Amino acid sequence: MSIDTKTMPQALPSGRRRPGGAPVLIGIAVAVLLLLALLAVFAEWVAPYDPLRQSLMEALQGPSTAHWLGTDDLGRDVLSRLIYGCRIAVIAAAEATTIAVLLGVPIGLFIGYRGGLWDWIVMRIVEAVVSIPGIMVAIVIIAILGAGLHRAMIALGILFSTSFLRLARGVVLAEREEVYVRSARVVGASDSRILMRHIFPNIAPPLIVQVTLTVGAVLLAEAGLSFIGLGVQPPQASWGTMLNTAAAFMDFNWFLSVPPGIAIILTVLSVNLLGDVLRDSIGRGIAVDADPRAPAARYAAELPATAASAPVPRRDDEILRVEHLQVMVPGRAGGEVPVITDLSLSIGRGETLGLVGESGSGKTLTGLAILGLLGAGVRATHGSIELNGRDLRTLPRSGLEEVRGNEVAMVFQDPTTSLNPAFTVGSQIAEVLRVKQGLGRRQAWARSVELIDRVGIPRPAERAGAYPHELSGGMAQRVAIARALSCNPSLLIADEPTTALDVTVQQEILDLFRDLQDEFGMAILFVTHDLAVAADICDRVGVMYAGEMVEMAGVDALFADPRHPYTSGLLSAMPHASDRNPPLPTIRGNVPRPGTWPLGCRFADRCDFRIAACDRRIPLTGSRRQVRCVRAGEPELEAAS
Repeated sequence: MSIDTKTMPQALPSGRRRPGGAPVLIGIAVAVLLLLALLAVFAEWVAPYDPLRQSLMEALQGPSTAHWLGTDDLGRDVLSRLIYGCRIAVIAAAEATTIAVLLGVPIGLFIGYRGGLWDWIVMRIVEAVVSIPGIMVAIVIIAILGAGLHRAMIALGILFSTSFLRLARGVVLAEREEVYVRSARVVGASDSRILMRHIFPNIAPPLIVQVTLTVGAVLLAEAGLSFIGLGVQPPQASWGTMLNTAAAFMDFNWFLSVPPGIAIILTVLSVNLLGDVLRDSIGRGIAVDADPRAPAARYAAELPATAASAPVPRRDDEILRVEHLQVMVPGRAGGEVPVITDLSLSIGRGETLGLVGESGSGKTLTGLAILGLLGAGVRATHGSIELNGRDLRTLPRSGLEEVRGNEVAMVFQDPTTSLNPAFTVGSQIAEVLRVKQGLGRRQAWARSVELIDRVGIPRPAERAGAYPHELSGGMAQRVAIARALSCNPSLLIADEPTTALDVTVQQEILDLFRDLQDEFGMAILFVTHDLAVAADICDRVGVMYAGEMVEMAGVDALFADPRHPYTSGLLSAMPHASDRNPPLPTIRGNVPRPGTWPLGCRFADRCDFRIAACDRRIPLTGSRRQVRCVRAGEPELEAAS
C-alpha cells in the first residue's frame, strides 16, 4: 500500500511549522470543554448553593470566602448559577445543532441529488431566509412558537439548518457526477444507497467542522436571546440571564458581568479552536501508521548526513540544485514519518531530468517540495532546494509566491482538474500575466491568445474564449502548458503530463515540450511512470524507490546498462512482445509504506541479489553515474540485466 501524494491539500510553505504553542492551546480547549460537560452533568453535586436560593441581605456582594464569585441582586450565589448555566449551554448547543443537522443535511442531500424543481424551490426559500439578519429570523420564529429555552433552540435549529443544507447540497452537486457514482449506478445501486453509502462519507469531514462552528454560534445566540428575554426565562440560571442581570446593576457591582462573560468567551473559543483542528486534520490523506520500534522510525530521527550520499557536482549552467532533501509526514500514532530522505539532484539549463519509479516512490512529492506546496502537516525538515542560486527553503511565504510562476511552474497530470471549469481558458492564462507581470487586461488577453497559438491550438482567438470542458484532453493540456510558460520560467515541473492522453496526442505533447524547451532554454523535471516516454524526452533519468534516489544516469546509459536491481526490474517489466511469450516479467511484492522501510537497502526484501551488506544504510555513490547498491557493477547483476 502506498500513499497518494497527488491528492494532498495545500498547506504552509515547505519548512514552516505550525506555531509551537498550538498543542498547548488545543489541550486547554479540550480541558475547557471537558470541564463544561462535567459541570453540566454533576451540577447538583458541584455547586455550593442552590442557584435559586435568595438572600436579600447578601445582595450584590463581591467575591468572598462564602461566595467565591459574589452574589447577584437577589443574593443568589453567582458561582452556583454559573455552574448550572453550563447545563443550559450544553442543552442549548445539543438541541439546536441536532435540529440543524437533522433538518438541513437530509434536505440538502435530496435536492442536491435530484436537482430540478425541488432544488429551485428550496434554494429560493433558503436565499430568502439568509437574506434577513439571523437574529430577526429567530425572533420571528420565537414569536410564533413562544418564548423559552426549547422553543428558542427550535428557532435556532431552523435558522442554522440553512448552513448544513447548503453544505450538503454543494458536496452532492460536486460528487454526483463523479465516475464512482456512475459506476454505482451501473451495478444497480439505488439512489438512496448511492446517497448514503457513496456520497454521504464525502460530506462527513466538512459536516464535523460545520458542527463545531455551529455549536459556538448557538452558544452566542442563546446567550443573546436569553439576554433580551426570549430564551431562558428567570429565575432559571443561564449565562445570558446572568448578563441581563449584570447589565441592570452595572453601577452597583461591575464584577457581575465578568464570570458569565468569561464563560461564554472561553467556551466559544474552545469550540472554534477544536473546529480548526478538525478542519486541518480531516481528509489530510497522507497520515501514515508508524511503529515506534520500526527501523524507519529510528532513521527518521537521524539527520540525512548519516550515511548521506556524496554531494552532487556543481555545474556552470545549473538551474535547480537539491541536496539531501528530507520530507516528513505526520504519523497517525503521533510523531513524524519520513517519505523522502537524502534526495539530491541537479538540472542544467535546457536539460530534461526524468523521475521514474512505482507509485509511492515520492516523485510527485519531490516536485511539490520544490514549489513549497506540500500538504497539511507535511514539511521538509532537512536539505536545500536552490533555484537559480537561491535556497527556496529559506524564503518567506511572499518570496515563494514571487518565485512560483515567474521562475518555476508546474504542469499537472490531468488538465481537466488543473483548469478551473468556471472560467475561460484565455482568462486563466491572462490572470497569471496580470498578477505576475502586471499587464493590463487587453495586453494580458492578447498575450494569452499568442501563447495559445504558440502551443499549437488552431483558431487561438476563438479557443481563448472556450471553457475547459469544451476542449479535448490534448487541447486542455496544451492550454495548461501555455499557462505554465506564460511568464517564461527557468524551471518547468511536468507531473505525468501525458498519462491521461491518447498515444498519438502524447507524442504531440512531447514534441511540444521539446520545441518550447529549445525556444525558452528552460530546465524540465519530468515525472512519469512510462519508461518509453522517459527514453523519448529525457536527457538523464533518476530512478526513485521508497522515497530515495537509487540510480541516476544518462538516458542511453541507464537503458543500456542498468546497475541497480530495481532499475533492471523496471526495464524488464516493459512490454516487449505482442504474443506474451515469454511472459512479461514482474517485480515481486510492493513498495514498502513509509514507516515500514527496512533500515538498510529499502529494495532488499524484493531483491534476488540480497546479501548481508544490504542490511546497512547505503549511500548514493558516483558522480556522473550514481547508484545506491553495494553490488553495483558485479558481473552477476550485469548478466541478469
